[in-house]
Amino acid sequence: MHLDFTTAERQFRDEVGDFIATHYPAEVRERQQRGLDLRKQDYLAWHQVVARRGWSVPAWPVEYGGTGWTPTQRHIWNEELALADTVPIISFGTGLVGPVIYTFGTPAQKARFLPDIVAGNVWWCQGYSEPGAGSDLAALQTRAVRDGDHYVVYGQKTWTTLGHFADWGFFLVRTDPTARKQAGISFLLIDMRSPGVTVRPIITLDGTHEVNEVWLDDVRVPVENRIHEENQGWTCAKALLAHERSGIAMVSRSKVALSRLRRLAGSIVERGRPLVEDPAFLRKLTDVEIDLLALEYTELRMLAAETGGMAPGVEVSMLKVRGTEVQQRLNELELEALGAHAALRARATSASDAGPVAMPAAVDVADGYFNMRKTSIFGGSNEIQRNILAKAVLGL
Repeated sequence: MHLDFTTAERQFRDEVGDFIATHYPAEVRERQQRGLDLRKQDYLAWHQVVARRGWSVPAWPVEYGGTGWTPTQRHIWNEELALADTVPIISFGTGLVGPVIYTFGTPAQKARFLPDIVAGNVWWCQGYSEPGAGSDLAALQTRAVRDGDHYVVYGQKTWTTLGHFADWGFFLVRTDPTARKQAGISFLLIDMRSPGVTVRPIITLDGTHEVNEVWLDDVRVPVENRIHEENQGWTCAKALLAHERSGIAMVSRSKVALSRLRRLAGSIVERGRPLVEDPAFLRKLTDVEIDLLALEYTELRMLAAETGGMAPGVEVSMLKVRGTEVQQRLNELELEALGAHAALRARATSASDAGPVAMPAAVDVADGYFNMRKTSIFGGSNEIQRNILAKAVLGL
């Protein structure tokens, strides 16, 4: 998409690009280039650099640390981050629990938790899904029983992304088992170092430790760590999921992935011509490019609406569905372009394993394919999102 940027916006783009080029941590860049797994300190190092500039929570209200940027400036920021291939600023704090705290939290809770989220001092994780409550999140069974000034929490969460890095977690728990499913849930903030919290790894198809199961065995949580009213946690959950689903679209990252795919297809020669000139492959490439362009327009309309004071609505479900489908199709086309070479995959676990140069593209593409299968499921499966759209838009 080509926007008619003003002079001030072009200057802002230059400022952002210069900032990233000058301040992106060299050690993090080296680990990326050598194909090494990123550590907790790698993610937080970049977050803290951005925080010192005052840019770590651009979508937040200014009074809580936000930048006051326009939707176009936020769009430019995300594009420049994608173009520079920076590690993401992990959104569990900045994009998920932070907005819940400043929307529903008490003044004391805001003062206690928000500054550390902005500064990148604390890593958060999300305790929503359970073995029997994935897409049907309201069926969760983790219990929290009131005991004076504390809740005693017991149960199990699963698919807790990067929970092994987390200092704190935000959890949905059932505080009234007799109420209808959505009505008996509360939203608790839990210190992951609390006695009774156990984090166990789940190794995924790409061979990585990204997700976990979390066991809560009689964990005592102060009542002051409950956000909003008891049994009103579903209100917080819906607000949080709206932010999560809009972020999952990852339009800027997909635009970079599309450019990478074009270069890859241009470098592969089949039957005497570059793959990018093959009519069948080019048709698939063009189809996904059109869908990505439409997705970008939709995202920009939503950002403009938010600037006008409108909260994210059902359109975030559309962003989530189309965004994850585009991501997966781009990855599938990369695999198709590489063909049998995509089977040549291995992971580097140390600097000595990785060697002095970047790992082959086939490794990243194959690992990415396995990892990206999850995107149409997390944040509420795409089937659930279509049900939401059907009910809210079509009245079905």
